[in-house]
Amino acid sequence: MEKKYLQLSDLEAYREAARLSNIVWDVVNSWNYFAKDTVGKQFVRSVDSISANIAEGFGRFMKKEKIQFFRYSYGSITESQDWNEKAMKRKLLKQEQYDLIQCTLRSLPRSVHQLIKFTNEKLTQ
Repeated sequence: MEKKYLQLSDLEAYREAARLSNIVWDVVNSWNYFAKDTVGKQFVRSVDSISANIAEGFGRFMKKEKIQFFRYSYGSITESQDWNEKAMKRKLLKQEQYDLIQCTLRSLPRSVHQLIKFTNEKLTQ
């Protein structure tokens, strides 16, 4: 029987973060130039870095390195919440868009924590 190896796409935290990246991209892409250039670029970068840090951590070999990158994603989640708030206050988001993004940003820390816990339990070094 062939052994199945864990793939990046198997990680709930990664899938959730990648889905959010595409949602934020689509929203920001419809904004005017000034909004894109100021809030939009930062918002997209912060949301993109959530899944990017999970992916980078997944690709590392040492347990401490993996966990460090997973923790970086926490910082990106918090930054993204700040940009989501700013975008809403500046009337760049519709209420439904804000709510969807905020809901995902609130659930992501739990998924990332589960990933850290799994890594701690399954890897020896």
